[in-house]
Amino acid sequence: MQENPGPHFPYGAPPPGYPYPPQRQPWFLPAPRGARYDHMARTAASHPWRAIVGTLVIAAGFFTLGLVVVFAGMLVSLLAGIPFTIEPSGRLSGNPEFALVVLLLSLAPMILLVLGTVALIQRRRPGTLSSVAGRLRWSWMGRCAALAVVALAAGQGTQMLVMSASGESSQMFSWAGWEGFLPALVVILLLVPFQAAAEEYVFRGWFLQAVGAHVRNPIWSILIGAALFASLHGYQPAGLVDVFVFGAVMGWLTVRTGGLEAAIALHVMNNLLAFGLSAAAGSLEEALDQPNVPVPWQALLGTVVQLAVYAGGVLYLAKKRSISTVFG
Repeated sequence: MQENPGPHFPYGAPPPGYPYPPQRQPWFLPAPRGARYDHMARTAASHPWRAIVGTLVIAAGFFTLGLVVVFAGMLVSLLAGIPFTIEPSGRLSGNPEFALVVLLLSLAPMILLVLGTVALIQRRRPGTLSSVAGRLRWSWMGRCAALAVVALAAGQGTQMLVMSASGESSQMFSWAGWEGFLPALVVILLLVPFQAAAEEYVFRGWFLQAVGAHVRNPIWSILIGAALFASLHGYQPAGLVDVFVFGAVMGWLTVRTGGLEAAIALHVMNNLLAFGLSAAAGSLEEALDQPNVPVPWQALLGTVVQLAVYAGGVLYLAKKRSISTVFG
């Protein structure tokens, strides 16, 4: 006698007329195989509103974090008796080392904000903002940092030669003494790498990929990121040109090498040198006053040499070491 009369179906199969429930889509969505760095946000959830909302979140977070850090700095300065004021122009003045700490701490947390925006709004793994490998390629960045030292030396050497030929070499360097230099050096070494990396994650990371998700040619995302990067600096016209060109070349290298490593390496080494020289000369307070920082034309020539040496070296090393430039 049949114990269970009626139609029989394979175990795990739904009865006729009842389809399988739709498979739940994972939160993190991959980029298409073969995608360039600037196309890493072209996922199944890629929509213009995500780029717009993400940009607004980052902008709001930037100003909010800046205000929180500055007001926290004011509170600490009052409790500890450290001279610290905010001028009407927005310049931080008083104790130069403390002002530098506040400035750098107002920028460094942007790394976490941008990575969180990528994860929550674009539904991507945060590591895909670092490179097409889904992470920072530390050994590659180390090689780029070594190359950055060579490029900076070439740029500084060019600037010194040109300034010497124009009779201005005596104004280039001075020494404030170890007592004034060492405290500033500690701050610079601890915080500048995070500040420089944060700016790269925003302007060469987020903007390259947010715009690149909807634009085929990377030139537009490179130029937009470079223009916004320059706009947040208060230098005189020559200085803004310098910063814009730097940003554009770093954006181009990011696309060509498939990650932020080359841009972060040069930005960190450049800022370590710039702040370090200012601290050594005892002119850190003047260096923080960007609108009044003189940028001679000789410095632009040095930047051209620096970027040419660095870009050429990075592309050569990337090809020699077969650095991945696309996803998958």
